[in-house]
Amino acid sequence: MSRDINVLALVKGVERYVFLYDDESRAETLRTLGRYASNPELSFSWYDAAVLSQKIRHEAQKYSYSTRFEIPMNAEPDES
Repeated sequence: MSRDINVLALVKGVERYVFLYDDESRAETLRTLGRYASNPELSFSWYDAAVLSQKIRHEAQKYSYSTRFEIPMNAEPDES
């Protein structure tokens, strides 16, 4: 599992929304987007939440596909 920190940012006028999350906290970040969208005191909309959620899921999927089929370069063929 990767210990990388993902950064997702949205700029709306003078407001800045910056989300930092790792792979383990992806689900919590998605829930946070929903909480922000449901908060009438923020300019963060459901559309913003949908777009950012899609980016989070796309990035996770891209990473899982790229590592899913990696074959070690030092793997010896089975000569059975």
